[in-house]
Amino acid sequence: MKNLLEFILIHLVDNPEEVKIEISEDERGTTYLMHVHPDDMGKVIGKKGSVINAIRNIAKIRAIKEGIRPYITLAEPAETEEKVEEETKEEVAAE
Repeated sequence: MKNLLEFILIHLVDNPEEVKIEISEDERGTTYLMHVHPDDMGKVIGKKGSVINAIRNIAKIRAIKEGIRPYITLAEPAETEEKVEEETKEEVAAE
């Protein structure tokens, strides 16, 4: 499922190198939190949410085959920026 979502997003956005997907599982199902560049948020959401809803529908079709219950969410721009800052700090600390 993660590969499918990454494939769709990478071909949709202008900054494919900033596409990241976090997976978390709990009792209600699997949550896929998608991080994209703030400039690409509009493309991923689409007019009246049409693009994100289409992505969710494709994920539902795949989920039936895999037997899972997916929850597809798009990270807020602030969450994405914080995540990038944390990763940058970790990379600097590792060097």
